[in-house]
Order: sequence, then structure tokens, then C-alpha cells
Amino acid sequence: KEHVVGISMGSGWWDHRPIAGSFIRLFYFPHGAVTCVAQLYVTYKSGKTKVLLSTGQESSGWQVAKGHLRESSLFTGEYIDLRAMAAFEGWDTSQGWSNVISTEADKGNDEHAWIKPLVYQSDTTLESWRISLHMRSHARTMNAKYPILPSHKLSPIGKLIPNEIPPVMPMERISPDEVYGLGDGRWMYDFGKGFSGMIRFEDGLPPPIVPDGEYPRGHTVSTLNPDESFITVVYGESLELTRGDINIAVVAGMGLHDGGPKHRSKKAGDAEGKGGPCYPKDHIEAGSLLQRDVYILPRNSAGGDQAIKGSFSEARQSHFTTHAFRFAEVCCTAEPPTGVHALMYRTAFKEWGDFSSSNIRINGGYELVKNAMNSNMLGVQSDCPHREKIQYGGDIIADSPASLHMYDMSAFYRKVIWDWGDQQWDNGAYAGTSHWLALNDYAGIGSGSGETVWASAPIVMTARHMQHYGDLRLLEESFDNHMKWFNFLLSHFDKGMKTKGYDEELEGYTKEGSGLGDWLTFRGRDTWLTHQSFYMATARAVAYIAKKLGKEDEIAPALQLASSVKERISRLYMRENYGSFLPPESGGWQMSPGPEMSLYSRVVPGDQRCTVLRGYFQRKGHTWPGSDENAFVREMSDSTKKEMIESGEVTKRGHDWSMGWSQWYGFNEGIFAVRYALKTLSDNGFHNLALSKATGFGCGTFEYMLSHNATTHWESWWRSEDLYSHNHPMLGATAEWMVSAVAGVALHPMTTGGREVLFWPRFPNSASTIDFAAATQGTRRGDFSIAWKFEGLPEDKDLYDSAIVKIHIRLFVPPDGRAVFRLPEYSNGEGVDSTIKYATQLPSIETIKTSSSEECESRRKAKKGFDYNWEFDREEKTWVKVYRKKAIGTACQSFLFHPALGDVTWSSPETVTGGSDNGLEVELGPGLYDVMVDKWQLKAEVKGTKDWRIASIKQFYELEDIGPYCSDLDTFDWNIGDASYII
Repeated sequence: KEHVVGISMGSGWWDHRPIAGSFIRLFYFPHGAVTCVAQLYVTYKSGKTKVLLSTGQESSGWQVAKGHLRESSLFTGEYIDLRAMAAFEGWDTSQGWSNVISTEADKGNDEHAWIKPLVYQSDTTLESWRISLHMRSHARTMNAKYPILPSHKLSPIGKLIPNEIPPVMPMERISPDEVYGLGDGRWMYDFGKGFSGMIRFEDGLPPPIVPDGEYPRGHTVSTLNPDESFITVVYGESLELTRGDINIAVVAGMGLHDGGPKHRSKKAGDAEGKGGPCYPKDHIEAGSLLQRDVYILPRNSAGGDQAIKGSFSEARQSHFTTHAFRFAEVCCTAEPPTGVHALMYRTAFKEWGDFSSSNIRINGGYELVKNAMNSNMLGVQSDCPHREKIQYGGDIIADSPASLHMYDMSAFYRKVIWDWGDQQWDNGAYAGTSHWLALNDYAGIGSGSGETVWASAPIVMTARHMQHYGDLRLLEESFDNHMKWFNFLLSHFDKGMKTKGYDEELEGYTKEGSGLGDWLTFRGRDTWLTHQSFYMATARAVAYIAKKLGKEDEIAPALQLASSVKERISRLYMRENYGSFLPPESGGWQMSPGPEMSLYSRVVPGDQRCTVLRGYFQRKGHTWPGSDENAFVREMSDSTKKEMIESGEVTKRGHDWSMGWSQWYGFNEGIFAVRYALKTLSDNGFHNLALSKATGFGCGTFEYMLSHNATTHWESWWRSEDLYSHNHPMLGATAEWMVSAVAGVALHPMTTGGREVLFWPRFPNSASTIDFAAATQGTRRGDFSIAWKFEGLPEDKDLYDSAIVKIHIRLFVPPDGRAVFRLPEYSNGEGVDSTIKYATQLPSIETIKTSSSEECESRRKAKKGFDYNWEFDREEKTWVKVYRKKAIGTACQSFLFHPALGDVTWSSPETVTGGSDNGLEVELGPGLYDVMVDKWQLKAEVKGTKDWRIASIKQFYELEDIGPYCSDLDTFDWNIGDASYII
């Protein structure tokens, strides 16, 4: 028998296309010509294994030809030659085998002829290449013995190891929600949500047409031969609403563009603004790096023997470039292509977490995060799936609590940690990205170190990985790397901070200094605090890991350093006269994080925590001068403006009306503080304020994104139509808060390997905010689930603020799982009586889950979610609110309250008497539990004072008693076995 091994290849990261001048310095990646490393293992019946067809040998038997991809770019897309594709039909079969031509002369004009491949040869050694990078990053002193290599050198191939993470695969097939024409043969496909992937044309493409006049913007292809016809597919995450077509400004390669018809982030005359060296020639006329695939076929000559092989009807999909999009334009055809769907690609790890509630805005926020997560998990955890595609440490630290909830990230995050270990400099410094790209090095402490928070990702993630998966082997194999980082900080951190301009007593520190800090907050960034806090977190993580490994000699120095840094922060920030925890000089008091990060991570002295919490409520919001927000206010009708002024969404900024951001009825925090704010409020008895932030409206809220047609989380809380990404999960830790606090399930802080969870549901003051919630947290032990709902609610919703109701809670603990259930209590610590019973025989949980999921999907298809969005009336040139059904945010009840559970036989109920002690807890083994709280008093939520939406919460900071949670002795100090509160 004959066998053929065929490999089709695109460019990818190794043979990336240069984007000179781009923010993303691709030339620092290892790179070279398209290269294949392969060999065939044959195992005989005897068990003997033989290696055949090894590449790297002149007579290996491999042969190579230029295939049907004329161009394959990681960022922009593919040029697909349909004639060559037809000619290569069967190329990877023995029947379609073509022999290698004997000489170059025999090749003639056949650019697709099979020839012998060249063996890859680097023009440098691995050692020289690494030393060159060391010197470029300043991790090593310049040395004439090892000159810095030119960036165009062909990189050496390092040691190859098996890839242990699941492959990137198509995970979902998505049909378009809507197809409509834009004129001139251009067709818009709206797939209803954003994702990473590509379009597939099951019926192929119809013949192209040439539009009257010019091709639409983005669809001109000027690099083809005059006798070639083409069809273009342009992908985008949002629409340019003043035109109605795809906004191509925020797309590939960091979104450098010429401003387009309305937006401009580059100064006039800027080289990049005009195109310049960043752009492939075809993209200059569009003024932006495009996400675009081009299908090409020579125009058929007039009949006879000149008919050309290949057809647009044979086009199917691109091959190697995944695009990030919700919308796609196909141009130009007389009729829209039929049989069109999209393929969503993602690393094929298991999805095991979910959340739902009665509140559409909170549900919508969860979906925004999840859709963005799905879009950014393709082999690496990228920041955004089209502009940069880079693995940033800060982003991973910020949003990994959400991804660890949603997916089984065991192998994936193990690879992330090893990616950083592979990059680590000889002096112990970690970079801010998993491969050093000279990005944001100015923000670090020098000597090759990335910004302290970003560079701490590998050690923080190792501790989180242990909590979730219990992988001791990872701890053992990575410990030396982490100790090198720890020792690097010991010797470089303090002098590095001084070099960066930070005074030891923080004299003159009134605004953000060198660092990235709480990235993309509305406020200034307290970069000193985040540097110091993650220095402390590194020491805590070393102590945590050393304790798990029994390395007693490393525990004491790590704990000593962690304590020393904690005391340094506390000494400088504790403002006893003002009852708060802020920088020494008042000019820095409005920066972010405020006290929430230090409250959460047990840095604030325990005996001062209640005082600091009270002072936290003095924080207030402000107006926002964002260009897109200001344009929105200018372009709204007088009646709309009046409504927004009355609601507090629009307020005065000087003499002008402006949108504002809120401290207590929306989000203002950056990628780290948003988690600490929500968790601190919910953990300390002010869950109602955390809910008010998550359910608020206007700039800086989930509602704001959803009302502007978002389906993936934005990079910023404000609108940005010309710079920031609309598909970026770095602010996504909010999703984990929904699961752990709104529903009430999270890994127990002291657990390892996901053995034990903490069920701790928190409840709103008013049922008007939310009246049911549910979540599942997957673990290696199985899925832990919780659901709760108010029962006995009055028909009159005006009484949702005052009625006495029941709370019905159900809990599921899988076989071999353990749980701690913290019983419901009021925010003042007053307990209520509860009854608990358990199922004497478990029903078929998986069957019930399936039925419940199908019913939820029916609700989603009926589009019972968020129901309005702003659209730009291009005739009236005003923004109008349009009511339109959507699936996003649809509320679905949990399987734990499915009618199929009505036949379950329960044990006799056991009454647990509520007490005044904070946090009455019950230990639970495997099983299904039913809990009923009989008399729960609802009450009205609290609004702020004057200008309530952007004001402080005076009622709370004037309280004499703000509840028992902040004075809980058990949570005053960080515990060495606690992975949740390391930072």
C-alpha cells in the first residue's frame, strides 16, 4: 500500500508578516522562513518503533510546492487562489502524487511545481540569539563579544517539546442573525455576537461583479493582475454607525488607521495616519490594517480550450487566520452568498462553569466577559484577538479568576507558566509578556524586568493553579524559576523604584508614576501601590508554594519580606485622622486602586479595617470628557438630553453637559481594582452596593456597553470607536464575583485541587434588584452547583422593597466533593432560622441538566434578554434609542429548580437557628441539599445624595456601626495556605 503524508502550512507567528512601526514588535519573536519540523513514527506488531521521513535531511523524501495561499498573515488574512486550489485537488493522496522536478530549469513557468525543500539553516546560534535579547532588554550588560544581532536574522530552532494543551478547534457553528445589502454588490452578515473564527461558504461564492464607480472602502485590491477577478470578505467587531458599514479602524495590528470618516486617533500628517510603513500596500487605500480574506480567480477567456480550471463556487473558507468579528461584509456579488455560517474557534478545553440570574444587566455582563474569553483563548491567552494577540501578564492576573471559573484551564495555564519560564532572563527577571517584545519596559524596575504586576503573573498563576488543580509537579518544576524572580526583586526592587522616581516617604507623590498599575481606570493610577502590592504578592506566593512543597528554609524569608512590604504600605497609607487608607499627600487621594485592594488582600491593619471601610464610602465619581461620549451628547435630541439629565446620566462639566462616571452606581476601576471593589463590598456586608455598581446605567456600566450593541467586553469602560478594542476580557473579573457572591459558590480559600468549595450566597436588599441567581463551579472533583430564589413575593412590585419573603436555596455537591455552607444573615450580622434537608436518593442530575439547558436555549432563541440599543439616524444626525429583542442577558432558572426534581424524596428537615455570630457555617458532604429561610425582610436600596449618580454615599460613611464583617478576627491576616487572598 502507498501512503502520503501531506501538510498544508500558513505563516503564523514563525513566518509572520512584518508590520514596521507597529506597537507590536513582531521582529523580537523567533522567526524564519516557512518551516516544517516533522517525522513519522511507525510502530510494528512486535512493539518496535521506527522513525521515518525525518525532516532536516537532504534525502528525507519530503517535497514542497507553493500552494493555493498567495498570502497568509496572522493579523490581516489570506489571499486564496481558487485556480491553484483546483489544480491541487488530491495533492495529499497517492492518486494525486506529483514527482519532484529534476532541475530548476524544468520548473519553467509553473510556480506551483513540486521541488526539493531546503533544510532550514539559522545564521546564528541559540546562545547568541538569547544573549542578544538579554542585551536588548538590559537584562545583561552590553558586551562586544556578543554583538546585538540585526532583527532580520533567521532565528535558531530551540528545543521542541510536545504541546500538552488541547488543540485550537472549531467549537461552535453560528448562523447569521441577519443578512442585508449595503449597495453596489456588498452584503452584510450579522452573526449576533463577537468571536474568533472565520466564515464558511457551504454553497461556495457566486460570480463576482464590478461595482459602478469605486469599490467600497476596504474592498479595493490593487496588487492583483488586471485579468484576475476577486471577492473580498472584510471582518469587524462593530459598525461605523455614521455610515452603517464595518468600523475598520479598530482591527488588525494595533488598529493604526487614518481616522476614517469620523474618528481620528492620529495627528494629521502622521506617517502611520496616512498609511506609511505599517501597512501592506493593499491596505493603504483603506487607511487601516484590515481583517480581510480575498478569493481570487483569473477571468475566464472566451470559451474553447481557454476555459480556466477553478470556480468561485469552490470557495469555502480561510485556513490559518482567525478573525475577530461579529459582522462580515462580502463584496462584490449580484446576490448574497447562500449557505453561509461562521465557525467559532477556541482552544478545546472543557467548559465547566456557568451563571444566571433574574437581572438581565448582570447576565449580560457575564456574557460579555465569556464571549471575550472565548475569543482570546487560541493557544495563548491574548489581550484582544485581532489587534495585538499578545499574552500580557497583567491581563492574565486580572481576568484569570473568571477563566478559572469558566473552564478547565489546568493544561492551558501550566503552559502559560512555562511560557514565562522559557522567557525568564538569566538574572531572574520575568518580562511583562510571555515572550519579551520590548513592550512597556519603561514601566518596570529595570534590568530586563517587566512592570512588577505584569511580571508577577507566572508566580501568582502557579499559586492559583495549585488551588484549582493540585498539581504538585508544576510547583516542583517551576519553583527554581520563581525563586530566581523572588531573589531578583530582593536585590533590584527598592533601588529600581528609587531610580523610577519614587521617594521612600512618597513626598510629592500626587499622581501616577512609572508603571502601568490599575490599567484603564477612569481615575489616575496609584502605580506605587500596585508595584508594592505585587512585590508582596510574590513573597506570599513563594511562601505558599514552599509550604506545599515542604521547603521550610524558603518559607521564613518569604513571609518576612511579605510582612515587611505590608508594613511599609500600611505605614505610609494609613490616614487615621481621615479614617482612610490613601497616599500620604492629598493630591493622590483620588487614584485607583483606593483602599479596596488593601482591604481585600489583608494589608489594612485589622483593628482599622472598619474605619477604612467607612472612609471608602466617601469616594465619589466625576464627569467624563471622552470624545465619543461628548459627541454622543452633542448629537442627541433635546428630549433625550432632558431624560438623561433627569436620570443623572448627563451632568454639567463646567458650562457644558457631559456624561459622568459613578463610584457606586457603575464601574470606574481599572483591571485590578474592579475585582477588589466588588469582592470587598460583598465580603464586608455591603453586597447591595456591589449590586448597585453592577446593575447601574450610563457610562462605565454593563448597561452602557449593551446599549451600544456590545456582545463582547470592551477594553475600556468608555466608548472608543477608533482606538481601544471592543473584544477584550481584561476587565472581566466581574464574572467571578457574580458566581461567588451573587449566586454564591467559589473554591474555598484554603483548598487545593478544588476539593472543597464555599457556598456563600449574598442577597439584595430589594427583590427589585434581583430575585434569583444560580451558578456552577467545575472542579476536578466534579461540578458544584447552587441556586437560590425569593419565594412568596407579592404581586405588587412596589412591595418588593418591604415584603417579608422566603429564600429557597438548593446546593449540589458532587461525589468525592466537600463544601462549607455559610448560612444567610443580614448585613448587620443578625442570623435567621433556616431548615436544611437532603435528597435520600439522587435523581439523574445530567438528564435534568440537559432538559434545563434545552429550555434555556429556547428562551434565548426567543430573545428574552437586553432589549434596546442606541442607533445613529443618519438623516436626522441624532442618536435614537431603538427597542429590539436580543438573546444576550436572557434569564434562565437553574436545573436545581427544574420541575423534574419535584419527585425527589427528602430527609426530615433540620432547623439551624440563626445567631449573631458572623458567618455561621455548616459542613456538607456529597449530595443534593434543600434549604429554606422562612422570614426574610426586604428593604429599599439606598441612593446617594445630591447628584446621586456620581456622588459619595454619605449615609454609609456617617454610620457608627457598619456591621460585623469588617471586625471579623478570622480575616484580619493572610493565611499561608490561602490562595484566594494572596492578592
